[in-house]
Amino acid sequence: MPTCSRSRRRLLASLLALPAAALPVSLRAQTRPALLTRAIPSSGEQLPVVGLGSWITFNVGRDPSARAECAQVMRQFFASGGRLIDSSPMYGSAQDVIGEALAGLKPAQLFSADKVWIGSGAQGPGQVEASRRLWRIPRFDLLQVHNLLAWEAHLPMLLRMKREGRLRYVGITTSEGRRHGEIVKIMASQPIDFVQVSYNALDREVEQRILPLARERRIGVIVNRPFRQGDLTQALAGKRLPGWAAEIGCTSWAQALLKFIVSHPAVTCAIPATSNVAHVRENMLAATGPLPDEALRRRIVQDVERLA
Repeated sequence: MPTCSRSRRRLLASLLALPAAALPVSLRAQTRPALLTRAIPSSGEQLPVVGLGSWITFNVGRDPSARAECAQVMRQFFASGGRLIDSSPMYGSAQDVIGEALAGLKPAQLFSADKVWIGSGAQGPGQVEASRRLWRIPRFDLLQVHNLLAWEAHLPMLLRMKREGRLRYVGITTSEGRRHGEIVKIMASQPIDFVQVSYNALDREVEQRILPLARERRIGVIVNRPFRQGDLTQALAGKRLPGWAAEIGCTSWAQALLKFIVSHPAVTCAIPATSNVAHVRENMLAATGPLPDEALRRRIVQDVERLA
């Protein structure tokens, strides 16, 4: 065998022995599993079905070590193929933590999602600009009216920004089942691109009206609190995974819970929040492999209700 062939084989063997995170960036993308994506209904743009939230987990103040941990979470998120990161002015230092990490990582595939959260409509533009500076980006991809606060004033402002090319998508948010009736009215009457709601195997009220309306009106759906802020995964900790988990490639309850969410045809992306690199790696694997069909979705609900 020629010497050059032996050298190439030794190099390939050594690369395959490395963990994915240790590979050169050009090779890392070739070795990671392809992520499942879903189209944003209003544009057709594809997004990976698992994103990254920042509520609580990225509110770490000026602590250098905690900020470094958040940056490592984001590094792993992007290395795994992730795109959508969600934050809000409500989340303390999270926006600044994200911006600092982005400045160092310089990811090419970021989909930036933030919110306006202020009672005064007149102060909305100033808050949006302050958020943009904290993120250190030229513009946001998506801005949402957080928990519908002063939405009558903020939504026209965001729609105007979109028309002027200063924003790509507009949305509204709620969490923990609040104000669903008002969410439905806005979805039915306003030209929004996204709605963000809480949804998981135990909290399924949105299946009744919001998710069907999102499909009808071609509105993307972002899901927050997929683990009930950790309460659901904690309740299932130590409980043996049922046999169906292997059928859809799940090795943890977190992956099973995420696959239940993103298997709903109306859901565009789920945004679990974490400050743990191992957890973000685990969560991103939920965006690979097969998803449960309708029969298995019902079985997942039954098992989670029984075990959690």
